[in-house]
Amino acid sequence: MSQLEELLAVWLPRQRWFSGKGIPIRQVRIESRYTLVSAGPGGPDLNVLVIQAGQRGLSSRYQVLLGSRPPRSLPPDLARTAIGVCQVAGGRPRVVYDAAHDPQLTALLLERFTAQENTGRRGRVRFRTLPGTTVTACGPGRLLTGEQSNTSLVYGRDYVLKTFRRLWPGHNPDLELNMALSGSPYVARPCGWIEADLSGHSTPTTLALLQTFVPDATDGWVLATENVRTLLEGAEADFSEEAARLGRTTAEVHSSLARALPTDVLSPSAAAELADAMVERLAMASAEVPELAEHAPRVMEAYADFARVDEPLPIQRIHGDYHLGQVIRPESGWVLLDFEGEPTVPVRERQRLSSPLRDVAGMLRSFDYAAGYLLVGQDEDPELSWAARAWARRNRDAFCRGYADGGGADPEKHLTVLRAFEFDKAVYEVLYEARNRPNWLRVPLESIATAASGVTAGSGTTVAGAPQVPG
Repeated sequence: MSQLEELLAVWLPRQRWFSGKGIPIRQVRIESRYTLVSAGPGGPDLNVLVIQAGQRGLSSRYQVLLGSRPPRSLPPDLARTAIGVCQVAGGRPRVVYDAAHDPQLTALLLERFTAQENTGRRGRVRFRTLPGTTVTACGPGRLLTGEQSNTSLVYGRDYVLKTFRRLWPGHNPDLELNMALSGSPYVARPCGWIEADLSGHSTPTTLALLQTFVPDATDGWVLATENVRTLLEGAEADFSEEAARLGRTTAEVHSSLARALPTDVLSPSAAAELADAMVERLAMASAEVPELAEHAPRVMEAYADFARVDEPLPIQRIHGDYHLGQVIRPESGWVLLDFEGEPTVPVRERQRLSSPLRDVAGMLRSFDYAAGYLLVGQDEDPELSWAARAWARRNRDAFCRGYADGGGADPEKHLTVLRAFEFDKAVYEVLYEARNRPNWLRVPLESIATAASGVTAGSGTTVAGAPQVPG
């Protein structure tokens, strides 16, 4: 490895968006390097790196926004972002750092969208804008700190630029679906994107998405957990009206996607294959978390019921990673964000058609998560537990009613399908907690145990009480 690659191999595992935590990095290789800003020997440079990180025989691509400056010219407030000192492109030693924190470079990044150039040359980073869209430079970007898998920069009250850290060849679903929904009041309007050609791939790969910024909006997870906190403190708290409105909004977004993009019906054989995949995930999770194994037979009954469903199951493009952390609430109503799906899954898999009820199941799990979030680490209090679970049930019901009122499939009439999707998500949660927060493991395990104890073949019981991992 080169000196820079060795520095990146040490720096990469410490980044929140790195998906391979806990597995040693065997090798880092810079696959592509694109210079966006070259200010000369004394100024900052901005490069986009596409790197390959090798771990246990597997290789993953990541995007790094790399700034570099002469060692003595790095501003003190950027010192904590330093990756190290090395020779860049054969020149003198320079400090390399995470450029997403540099106001000067983030301002120049947005300015590239305003340039009247549209180079089609392969191997270059290309800044695209939607037809009829004019982007106006408005100063440096403010780094959002709450994200886990990507990095977003907010420019005043005008734009947000989301850079995708884990890269997969092809058009990112976040770009595809936001463009399909362009003009909808329920999404932030897409303005443009950044793309590049990865080695060996003919389809351009999306590096970043530029959208209008939605000001004065509150994160759905924050709204929900604050409501639960108020309830647990003994005051009156009701979130059901918001939950119902969110259900209606979700149904309308699903309807818009179905009108704009291909749809199909899941065949019985495809449903059986999907159930088999659920069983495989359950087996893998049970092998890693033995406590789950005792409940596996009942969970498998739910999957078997799903495999035997003979009703037509419409499938389409969906959100794919839907929960309260993926929605915001400005004054005008709910707005959906982050349509990229699960970043660790290849783009081709995320582009597959799926049942909208999978998104419904994700949001129902998120209501359960919001209810249980504030009880973790506290001594068992039956009254508080009852109040929190009752809050979740009310809002789950309200969301489902709103979804049906908004034109979506009535969840109450598709409980077998919904139950299987919820169990599948809960199994994912068990693995996530076991690998990332072992002290939280009991929460999804207890939830699955409770739900599984009430599941019999053909019953309408759905999973309740287990958290959804916030995105």
